[in-house]
Amino acid sequence: MISNSYSIIFSVFFLRFISSSATQLAPALYVFGDSLFDSGNNNLLPTIARANYLPYGANFVNKSSTGRFTNGKTVPDFVAEFLGLPYSPPFLKIRDKLPLTGLNYASGSCGILPETGRPFGKCLNFEEQVSLFDETVKLLRRHFTSSKVLSNYLSKSIFIISIGSNDYLSRSLGTLSFNTNVRYTPQQFAQLLIEKLSHQFQRLYNLGARKIVMFEIGPIGCIPSITRKNKHTGRCVEDKNQLVSYFNNMLPTMLQNLTSCLEGSTFVNSHAHWLGYDAVINPPKYGLMDSSNPCCIAWFNGTSGCIPFLKPCSNANQHYFWDAYHLTEAMYSLFASHCINDKSFCEPFNLKELVKM
Repeated sequence: MISNSYSIIFSVFFLRFISSSATQLAPALYVFGDSLFDSGNNNLLPTIARANYLPYGANFVNKSSTGRFTNGKTVPDFVAEFLGLPYSPPFLKIRDKLPLTGLNYASGSCGILPETGRPFGKCLNFEEQVSLFDETVKLLRRHFTSSKVLSNYLSKSIFIISIGSNDYLSRSLGTLSFNTNVRYTPQQFAQLLIEKLSHQFQRLYNLGARKIVMFEIGPIGCIPSITRKNKHTGRCVEDKNQLVSYFNNMLPTMLQNLTSCLEGSTFVNSHAHWLGYDAVINPPKYGLMDSSNPCCIAWFNGTSGCIPFLKPCSNANQHYFWDAYHLTEAMYSLFASHCINDKSFCEPFNLKELVKM
């Protein structure tokens, strides 16, 4: 449920209309997910899962640590540039205006399950993010000239989501409030996540979303936080990848079913896992020199977030990992470029095709 404070924010919003330019390929970009897509929402929540200090943002505009869990831009930033839109601002930072060009609801440490991320403090789980988008649509209704104009705006907007990694990390670390390893087999746990995800996608559709891109869960068994703790430095822990594969294998069917059942919708599956895994085991193929170690100096022998204000590596664009959990801007650029141009990566339509539909 949305807290009253979030609703109050809307009561003082001033909706700023921004006219579409000829270079805009879509009217807006709406972003949902976890720390892979968070652009600063967690800065305004009582949580230790934050990235609002250097060296985070060391390669971002003006070297500013905005709350992005990387050294520079994320996938949504590159997508926004492709669409001819400004970066979607974090929802919780907006106080005096609501841009028509989109918002970012993603929240670090959260997941599909409401329990995920709780040990770190408050975050916005996926259900809460969709509820905040519901509030956004209610505000938009007051300012569009008709429901038809609003529907057209939402139907042409792009919605991108990356969620689920933290649910698996929480399961492996035993930080969920219920023992999932006892209550659910790997297949049952994946089915639980898929069902909850599908329900939220249907909510987004009912609110007006039509063009939705969902990124697979990446090879989390390859992140330094796991490989180093398991004394497999530089190598992926395969059983973690196999657990994630149950979810990734169920995802395409669920998205295809939604596209078939929900009139006028297009659900796109982004194959982030295979590209991410290939880049880990074949880094030179992607212009990388290091696919094992964090670029920043991270807490606990390189198994956590960046230690504040310490100088990172000098060649971040040749590193796969920024800290022990998150990727560098170079990797996010790779994922975004493939989704924009490659219909075998984002299928059945890449973003170039999706915006024309």
